[in-house]
Amino acid sequence: MITIYHNPRCSKSRAACELIADTYNSANEATEIVEYLKHPLTVDQLKQLTAQLGCAVREMIRDTEAEYKELQLSDATLTDTQLYEALAKHPILLQRPIVVRNGRAVIGRPPEKVAALFA
Repeated sequence: MITIYHNPRCSKSRAACELIADTYNSANEATEIVEYLKHPLTVDQLKQLTAQLGCAVREMIRDTEAEYKELQLSDATLTDTQLYEALAKHPILLQRPIVVRNGRAVIGRPPEKVAALFA
């Protein structure tokens, strides 16, 4: 199963979906596309994604969004719990796309990074 956390308005996210469909998913694995802005992830789901990505929660946060500045998320004293809660409440802050396959995940920026899941 391939899961893509996707924002259809994002060109990088659309490009990653196309790469997977046209190039990498030659075995036609089942694919689930989750529009995370319509269906925000819970704190527990975000923690699982962080583990699959093998990164810190901060690496999943888009620091170019207005909400990032408004919520003062650059504050280094914020705990991971506070960051997860911000992501859950403001899903626009989540990096995109995130692709999960076989228990591993990558942030598809640039979209070609998803190739690592199919090697």
